[in-house]
Amino acid sequence: MKHPSLLLALALTVALPAVARGEPVSITLQSATGGAAEGDSGVAVDGFAIDLGTIFLPTSGSSATFAIGGLRAGSDYTVTFAVAGGSNWDTLRAEVLDPVDGDDALDPKDQPSYVPSGYSTSNNLDGISFAQDSNLERRATFDGGAATVIADENTHRGDLLSFVGLGNGTAAVTFGLRDRIGDRNFLLRINRIQTNRRFRNPRRCC
Repeated sequence: MKHPSLLLALALTVALPAVARGEPVSITLQSATGGAAEGDSGVAVDGFAIDLGTIFLPTSGSSATFAIGGLRAGSDYTVTFAVAGGSNWDTLRAEVLDPVDGDDALDPKDQPSYVPSGYSTSNNLDGISFAQDSNLERRATFDGGAATVIADENTHRGDLLSFVGLGNGTAAVTFGLRDRIGDRNFLLRINRIQTNRRFRNPRRCC
């Protein structure tokens, strides 16, 4: 029979990795509007890389909203996906929506109509962001060029990235995500907006 101290050491060796890993990252398509849909490839997570596959946004105003949970505290994740929407469309927008809890006092009182119950726009102190102030790349490229990236993330209005000047066909999109506290459930909304939409105090980036 093995000595009790050896059995304890073996037990700890088995148990500790499970504690260190924490909960796995979970991503599901929560809602879709205007004919938006996922492609057949689905979502894949590999370490700190998240691939949302292909997202179809066929009309202006169409949107896909993903529920995300289990990000490691303070870690930067790279998000990639392909977005397809046919021809003659210009701007793609990504926005983070955080859960309603104790850090929402600075959020605008008048929330956009698309924000679901239990969530709100993300202010600059809640810790959920597009990996703000990191070195992760933000880009959207297509056959023949690249979009201009406009970030609206330094106020309490929300965390938004707009990719302006998309061409026809499919675009490859990349940006970062971070949950400073970790293991929270939040939403990532991706939508196609009107080409004449104006941005308040935009900041070109990347």
